Amino acid sequence: MARRIFVTGIGTDVGKTLVSAILARAWNLDYWKPIQAGNLDVLESDKVKQLLLGTTSIIHPTTYLLSQATAPHYAAEKDGININIEDIKIPVTEPSLLIEGAGGLMAPINQHETMLDFIRYHQCEVIVVSRNYIGSINHTILTIEMLRKEKIPLHGIVFNDIDSYQAIPFITQYTSVPVIGQVPFLRNIDCETIEKVSASFSRPDWL
Repeated sequence: MARRIFVTGIGTDVGKTLVSAILARAWNLDYWKPIQAGNLDVLESDKVKQLLLGTTSIIHPTTYLLSQATAPHYAAEKDGININIEDIKIPVTEPSLLIEGAGGLMAPINQHETMLDFIRYHQCEVIVVSRNYIGSINHTILTIEMLRKEKIPLHGIVFNDIDSYQAIPFITQYTSVPVIGQVPFLRNIDCETIEKVSASFSRPDWL
């Protein structure tokens, strides 16, 4: 049975797209980003498509392309669009589907719903991407605690850019959340690099 695996970040610019490409390649998953806000000249789905060349993964088209690089609810308002979670149709896939979120868990989709509501409504399972910056320990733990509070299935954390991330032992000890994998700082991001990094991500028993 195809599963819906939602990749969320502890904030913006933590590497969700990079990690999504790595996981899709490592585990033979389809990819879908339902909402993209801003940077429409370079779609996240196009980036992932390039990084997954030579695989059987299908890249499903983004449902909402919003012109403003802001929170989705505001970007949608500026574009005259109303995003309703119930109207977003999940692509039908044969392998499991990897879904990349926009921003973090509490990024608003409209005036009363967030990415967390999307996850809950569409019965997704979650992987958290964490990356080092001032406040990242706090943001990582709060993200995990929110998922636990809402009883959302959480499979683990991927730590991105680990060459500069010294907080990993504290986060893993404090939360007891499994580490799915660690991504080193990458100077060049291309198919060959993604393939090499993905080799260290073993297919989990739950998938």
